Amino acid sequence: MAPNNTLMIHMDEKLLPKEKNKLRKPVVEKMRRDRINSSIEQLKVLLEKEFQRHQPNSKLEKADVLEVAVSYLKQQTQAATAHWQDFNSGYLRCLKEAMHFLSYYEPRKETQAQLLKHFCKAQTGADITRSPATRSAPRSPCVFARKQPAQKTAAAAHMIWRPW
Repeated sequence: MAPNNTLMIHMDEKLLPKEKNKLRKPVVEKMRRDRINSSIEQLKVLLEKEFQRHQPNSKLEKADVLEVAVSYLKQQTQAATAHWQDFNSGYLRCLKEAMHFLSYYEPRKETQAQLLKHFCKAQTGADITRSPATRSAPRSPCVFARKQPAQKTAAAAHMIWRPW
């Protein structure tokens, strides 16, 4: 039969702190192991398809569950990185084409100059967010900027004049 709670409380009051810790330690350890086992079971349920792919028809040990979970997370991280790089390169290509289009036609309007300036800033920010390994010089579409209009507006005054 399980001990009475009131009896345990009275006994607990009479024990020294060191003795209390000795009594609590196995209970705390069991709770910790139960949490670990529960989390491993949750991983097993969440990654059931991965287990079938890696080790079909085999009884999985806890270490196996953890290894497959780590492998799956690494794979997902690599896929997310590749997706981000594809998105970033597409964005930069679109930005470059928009810059080329805006700088190609004359005469430039103030709005056109403002857009070019904005896109140059956006390109600079995009260059900073790329890792040094993926950067190449010069990638900035700002090099496509053509002649400045004869009458300089406030927005166009900040851009460098190029004779080509």
